[in-house]
Amino acid sequence: MVSSEGLSGSTPPVAVPVEQYGVTKPISMAGPTEADIQRSRELEKFLVEAGLYDSEEETAKREEVLGRIQDIVTDWVKQLTRLRGYTGQMVEDAKAVILTFGSYRLGVHGPGSDVDTLCVGPSYVNREEDFFFVLHNILAEREEVTELQPVPDAHVPVMKFKFDGISIDLLYASISLLVVPQDLDISDVSVLYNVDEPTVRSLNGCRVADQILKLVPNAEHFRTTLRCLKFWAKRRGVYSNVTGFLGGVNWALLVARVCQLYPNAVPIMLVSRFFRVFTQWRWPNPVMLCAIEEDELGFSVWDPRKNPRDRTHLMPIITPAYPCMNSSYNVSASTLRVMTEQLKYGNNICEEIQLNRVKWSALFEPYLFFESYKNYLQVDVVAADANDLRAWKGWVESRLRQLTLMIERVTYGKLQCHPYPHEYVDASKPCACCAFFMGLQRKQGEIVQEGQQFDIRGSVDEFRHSVSMYMYWKPGMEIHVSHIRRKQLPAYVLPDGYKHPRNPRVTPHHQSDKLSHNNHIACTESGGKCLKRKKDPEGENSEHSKPEKRLNLDDEMNGVAEGNASSNFSTISSCSNEDIGNESSEGSNGGDNGSIEGSTIPASSRSDSCDADSKSSLEDEHADHNRVFEDGLQKELEPNAAVGVVLKSMNEADSETVQNTVISRLNLTSTA
Repeated sequence: MVSSEGLSGSTPPVAVPVEQYGVTKPISMAGPTEADIQRSRELEKFLVEAGLYDSEEETAKREEVLGRIQDIVTDWVKQLTRLRGYTGQMVEDAKAVILTFGSYRLGVHGPGSDVDTLCVGPSYVNREEDFFFVLHNILAEREEVTELQPVPDAHVPVMKFKFDGISIDLLYASISLLVVPQDLDISDVSVLYNVDEPTVRSLNGCRVADQILKLVPNAEHFRTTLRCLKFWAKRRGVYSNVTGFLGGVNWALLVARVCQLYPNAVPIMLVSRFFRVFTQWRWPNPVMLCAIEEDELGFSVWDPRKNPRDRTHLMPIITPAYPCMNSSYNVSASTLRVMTEQLKYGNNICEEIQLNRVKWSALFEPYLFFESYKNYLQVDVVAADANDLRAWKGWVESRLRQLTLMIERVTYGKLQCHPYPHEYVDASKPCACCAFFMGLQRKQGEIVQEGQQFDIRGSVDEFRHSVSMYMYWKPGMEIHVSHIRRKQLPAYVLPDGYKHPRNPRVTPHHQSDKLSHNNHIACTESGGKCLKRKKDPEGENSEHSKPEKRLNLDDEMNGVAEGNASSNFSTISSCSNEDIGNESSEGSNGGDNGSIEGSTIPASSRSDSCDADSKSSLEDEHADHNRVFEDGLQKELEPNAAVGVVLKSMNEADSETVQNTVISRLNLTSTA
C-alpha cells in the first residue's frame, strides 16, 4: 500500500552526480541520514493510520467504475457517429478515451476523494449539445448515477455525479481528429490544434499531471510528501482554490519544486524543506518547474511583461504544460496572509519534530478558526431541496472570493478577511441549508484614528447582487449575510459539548475602555429580509424562512449605527474597531497581543506574522508586483528568493535570458 522505496537499507543512498531538475540547480544533493530514514517510516505509518490511503477494495471499485464509464462514452460516440450518417467502418472505429488527472492521476487520492476524469472525443462530437445534453440524459437514466450536476458555464466546463457511490468530475474535450486513437498521447502539443480555450483548459489537467510526474526526481517520494502536505493544508484550513487558497494542483506544483531542489531527499526531509523554503519565499516571484515556452499555436502564456493582468497576481504558481498559466490566480492579499502564517506555523512545528520534542500529530492539529477572531461574517445559504442546494451553495462559495476582494478594496487593505473553506450545516433545521463564515480583523500595525469606520455595507450589497445573477436560479434559493461576534456563533459550528470561549484577559474595566472609542465597522446584515431574485426585490416569501434578526450584536456595545443600506432589505449593525484589531488569526496558547486561548501556534510564528502584515499597504503590495518584471526578467531576484525563471522563444526576450538563483542567505542545506 505504501511504498518505502529509498527508505530501506542500512546505509544512506549514494548521492548521484549533480543533475539539474527544473529551472535551477538543486540547493542540496544530500541524501538522508539513518535518522531521516527512520522518521520517514514513522511519517508513512502516521499517514496510513490517519486513513489517507485507499483500501484494495476501494481501489478496485474505482478502476471498475472508470471502465464502465469508458464503455458508456464509447457507446455514446458510436451512437452519434451512426446518427450523423458516417460509414459502418467509421462507426466501428469511433470511440472516446477516458483519461484521469488530479489526485487520482498523481497517485495521492484517498478514501472518498473524487476522480477527475477527461473524456476525449472526435471533432464532430461537441460539448454544448452532445456532452451536456445527450450524454447527460444517458447518465441520468442509469440507476447507478446519482447527484448529476452539469456545470456548463464554469471556467472549465464539468459534469459532476456519483457513479455507484464514487464521485466523478467529468470534463470533455473534442480534438481535431475524426478517430481518437486508443493510445492517444495527451502530452503531444498536436492535441491543441484547432481547439478553443475551454478545450485547452480541459486538456491541460491531464497534460499538467503527466508533466509533474516527469519533472520530479523520485515519484514515490513526491507522492508521500504531497499526501502529507495536502492533509496538513486541509487540517489548517488553507486547501481550497475556489475561496482564494490553494487547491490540489497548486500544492502538487509547490511540492514538486521542492523535490527538484532536493532530489535525493526522503519525505521527512522534503516536508521540512517545504516549509523552510516557502516560509522564506518572496512572493510574487513565480514558482515554476520548467521553462515557459511560446508555441506557434498562439495561445497566451503567463508573462507579466506583456500581460498587465499577470502583474497583479500575488502568488504565481505556473503550470508546466503549454500554454503555461498561473494556477493560483484566485489568491488575494488576505488569503496570502493566512497561508503565510500557516506556513510559518508548519515550519516551527517541523523544527520541533526534528528535535524530537513533538510527534507528527502536532503538525496536523486542526486550525481553531472560531477561536481566532472576534468578528465574523456569516453567509447562510438556503434552497428548496438538497439538489437545488448543491448547485446554489457551489455558486455562492465561488463568489466568496469576490466578497473578500471587495472588502479589501473598499477598506484599502486595512480590514482583513479570512474566508474559511468549510461549510456548516444546522441539522436541527428541516430545510436544505448551510452556512459559510469569514473572520474579520483590522490589519496588524494599523493606527486607529478617532471616529474611523470600516463601512462594508456597500461591499456586502454588491456581493449579494453578484450572487443574484446566478443563471440557474430557482424559487427558494436565498442567502442571508450577517455580522456576528464570536460569542454569537451558532452551536452547530462548535464541537459537541464545546462552550464559547471567554477571554480571561478582558476585564469590565478594559471592556468599557474599549467601548469608549467611536471607531466602528459597519456591516450589512440581512437577517430582516433575505436576498431574493432581482425580480423579487421586496422579499415577499413567508416569514418562517428568515433567520433570527441580529440588530444588536453585543448588548454591551454602544454607538450602533442605524440607517438604510443600498438595498431595501438590509438592517445595519456595527462593532467596535478596537474589537477587531488585535486578535491573532492563528490563535495561541495564551496571553499576549490579543491572542486567543486554546490554540497551538508557537509564539515566535505569531510575532513574525504580525511583522509581515504591517510592512505595507495593499497599494504598496500591488506596486511591488508591477515592478518585478518592469525591466524584463531581472538577472537576480531578492536574496531569499530561491527561484529561477527561464522563458524561451519569447518575442521580446533573448532565449538565453535566465534568472539566476540567489540562495546564499537561505539556510536550507542542513539535514536537520
